[in-house]
Amino acid sequence: MRGIVSFAAYLPYRRLDRTQIAPFVGQGGGKGTRTVASYDEDSTTMAVEAGRLALRAQPGKAGVVPTQLLFGTSFPAYADKTNATAVHSALRLPADSLALDLGASVRSAVGGLLLALEGSGTSLVVSADVRTGLPGSGEESSGGDAAAALLVGDDAGSGGAGPVVAEFVGRASVTDEFIERWRVPGEVRTKTWDEKFSEISLVPLGVRAWNQALETAGLTANDVQAAAVSAPLARVAKSMGGKLDGVHVIDDHAATVGNTGAAQPALLLTALLEQAAPGQVVALVVLADGADVLLFRATDALGSYRSARTIAEQVAAGGPLPYGKFLAWRGMLQVEPPRRPEPGRISAVVAARNEDWKFGFVGSQEPETGVIHMPPARVSRDGLHTDEMAPAPLADVQGTVVTFTIDRMAYSPSPPIVFAVVDFDGGGRLPVELTDLDASEAAIGQRVEMTFRKLFTADGIVNYFWKGRLVRNG
Repeated sequence: MRGIVSFAAYLPYRRLDRTQIAPFVGQGGGKGTRTVASYDEDSTTMAVEAGRLALRAQPGKAGVVPTQLLFGTSFPAYADKTNATAVHSALRLPADSLALDLGASVRSAVGGLLLALEGSGTSLVVSADVRTGLPGSGEESSGGDAAAALLVGDDAGSGGAGPVVAEFVGRASVTDEFIERWRVPGEVRTKTWDEKFSEISLVPLGVRAWNQALETAGLTANDVQAAAVSAPLARVAKSMGGKLDGVHVIDDHAATVGNTGAAQPALLLTALLEQAAPGQVVALVVLADGADVLLFRATDALGSYRSARTIAEQVAAGGPLPYGKFLAWRGMLQVEPPRRPEPGRISAVVAARNEDWKFGFVGSQEPETGVIHMPPARVSRDGLHTDEMAPAPLADVQGTVVTFTIDRMAYSPSPPIVFAVVDFDGGGRLPVELTDLDASEAAIGQRVEMTFRKLFTADGIVNYFWKGRLVRNG
């Protein structure tokens, strides 16, 4: 049996209220909210967070070692350079695990899932996107930022990674060429044709793929308990949902999250599986440069599956973001930065030498005393031992704020900076920057967890490292 072993979605903390847009710009906006990646997040950092959640979704998954990592996004941090390698390093996957980028389109992301499902070994398929548009545009208000990760493999009884929670039972794909949306490399604005053209171009392909998938799997529409439709526009998704022979179509979170581009298919599949019961058949319908329909049957293992953080929990845990700050974070509104020199680019050599610390957040521990060093040290505290340290992975270890300061002078894309000294559970102390909070929220004694973020970008090089994030709601 082959299928989904683990699944998770990641939603950034910030939310934009769409009703703020029209009073500011004079057009656009709407009802509801959309998720917003922070100024220190991009598709790579969100992919890391989704991958972390998927790999620790339930007891026993921590030992799963993917043989390959497939990363799909339409807004990569780098061209030429592979983005998946940073995700691979932050997740501390072994060097012999393949890491590949999958194009720069929505369909490439679902294509990665298909390649994993019809392949062998254990694959971690991660997708993420940061969606934006011109101020007041439909793309700006309807978009959303998110990531999702799916661990694909064989059942433990077949020597695979673990119990399969959703068996892959069939699929169909239909491809056609037409210009429905496009973006020139280097631009942030996606241009689109009119909605009616998208509908009449995509929906017939979806119907064709739907019928073929059911026939291939030996099923009828009556056998499918629920479906999710991923489409570039709400109008197209609604039209396609009405063609699924009366099958229940789940909420696509357009009112609370938005359309998350390349992350949308895996995000909706995660939502499907979070709502499914053992024995049910569910369908994922993806309309993007054609149509793909994937069918899954939930197994008994899904009944005991525990997500690290469900989509509903993350939707409820968001914090508001003013529209002006949203525009500044997206580079649409130029604001004066702190009057300090911008940081210079990092050294590629130094970064490579400290990969475990920089990307994996791995300190060192003295074997005899148990003392943890952050950053990692070669020499013991008493000076008697050199190069005898054991690695101390700390990315999943929480800590407590013992003191903090609010710095309004240091350079930051979004001042002020909140720095805190954190004592980690089990040992280790480190000054860290806190993120996803307002300065007024900082307090001594707060619990924090680590999150992979951008420190800054200089000369086109992104300086990734770890920051602290408040552990909210316990």
